[in-house]
Amino acid sequence: MVEGCPVLDWAASGAMALTGYPDGVPDMSPAPAFGLLSRVTEELALATRRTGSEVRADPAELLTGRAALAGLSRRGRISAGGSARLLRTRDGWCAVSLSRREDVDAVPAIIGRLGRLGGLGLPGPSGVWVALEGTAYTVSARALADTAQLLGVPAAALPLDSPSARSAPWPPWRMTHIAAPSGSARLAGAVVADLSSMWAGPLCARLLGLAGARVIKVETPGRPDGARLGERRFFDWLHAGHHSMTADFRTDSGRAALAALLAAADVVIEASRPRALANLGLAPEMIPHRGGQVWLSITGYGRAEPDLVAFGDDAAVAGGLVGYVDGLGPVFCADAVADPLTGVCGALAVARAVAEGGGQLIDLSMRAVAACFAAAPGPDHHGPHVVRADGTVLCSQLARAQAVLPPRRPSPTGPAAELGADTEAVLGWLASC
Repeated sequence: MVEGCPVLDWAASGAMALTGYPDGVPDMSPAPAFGLLSRVTEELALATRRTGSEVRADPAELLTGRAALAGLSRRGRISAGGSARLLRTRDGWCAVSLSRREDVDAVPAIIGRLGRLGGLGLPGPSGVWVALEGTAYTVSARALADTAQLLGVPAAALPLDSPSARSAPWPPWRMTHIAAPSGSARLAGAVVADLSSMWAGPLCARLLGLAGARVIKVETPGRPDGARLGERRFFDWLHAGHHSMTADFRTDSGRAALAALLAAADVVIEASRPRALANLGLAPEMIPHRGGQVWLSITGYGRAEPDLVAFGDDAAVAGGLVGYVDGLGPVFCADAVADPLTGVCGALAVARAVAEGGGQLIDLSMRAVAACFAAAPGPDHHGPHVVRADGTVLCSQLARAQAVLPPRRPSPTGPAAELGADTEAVLGWLASC
């Protein structure tokens, strides 16, 4: 059997091609994280086999499928998707994501609170970043992150300690009992209510669907999943074969429909701030649960820090999962890497919980996931790994070379259901439950 090398696997995955500066060689430093992801997907295969169909996920496809479809490339301290940046501060680095209009609009207030610009307006996106970069130099990374978060903007300070000094407990989730376990709990045929959006939660739902679960994606008609506006092929890859239900939670009938679905579901996936469901009277601690039900709550920083927001790039920085280019400092790792890592970890957590009979609430934070992968042990063999000028990586110990491959396109799928296409059928099923 040929001995494996996570550095060579990282080069072959397409994620290394997304890490580093566009005018420099790709960065190999996050390779241990890819080694850990490979082990997680192996554990997922074992866990899903116990209660459903075995799911053998391709780690490279999970990390780089979106980038392959969207044509993304490495951009150093600008995220592959372009909405986040690593800013140098007085004492380190801070990641800020401006992916929404309201995030951009909040920048003058952030700078004003830091005592720099008052209420002065800023010209266009480029001017916003110039102003933020100028302010960042004068304040601490923690002050910039805390001020941005106070105004609802995703931001995170990069941990100051070195990656080799960090440790993070595995697994990255916490479980609490919410119902009695059930001896009949299985993924095959289970009903999964997916209230999440974008990437992490839907990826988890996709993997559970491959294990044999029936996934019902829930959206509101006025605020559908923002990923529908992005690369359609990626959205289809995440949601193909799932049912689509819409419900207006501002109405009594919409709330009643959601309550009925939550009561009937075997698995619930949600990625909203805890107060969002609490305002509807449907938070997991406010409602009864069927025996064996599993509830997966995905947040940026855990349910104990409900007001902090995060997207995949800044959450990765919060956990210390970045690349390091000699002499130039940190760069973003792959493409919004905390999202796919959280999705696959969520699927593993749910599969394990179901295998144990369920009845559990899983508290999964993107920062905790990123921290675990940032602290992954390096290769178990010694000797230097070198990125050659021709774009190959050499493992001296194994005397093997691997070309740095481009991001891997995901396996083709059929189209996902249109928004609300199955609402009446789902409501009919719920009425019969």
